[in-house]
Amino acid sequence: METPFAGWEQIAWNPLISDGDALRLAVKLGIGCYSIRGASWADDNGKIYRELHNGDPYAATRRAIVRAAAEIGASLP
Repeated sequence: METPFAGWEQIAWNPLISDGDALRLAVKLGIGCYSIRGASWADDNGKIYRELHNGDPYAATRRAIVRAAAEIGASLP
């Protein structure tokens, strides 16, 4: 039996490994982010999520964005 989506291209979405996915997530949710002095921060209306670079500032920024997004999602009814 064929599924209704047979033949469709599957597109993986993972903001923890994709800079583009993380940026789209941040923009969609209004999360500000910045990176300076060995750490990255994501700011959700004053709630700050900090991640150390540990050699990869891009990964740290993605993690901070995902943490902020998860907190936003957890606060939804």
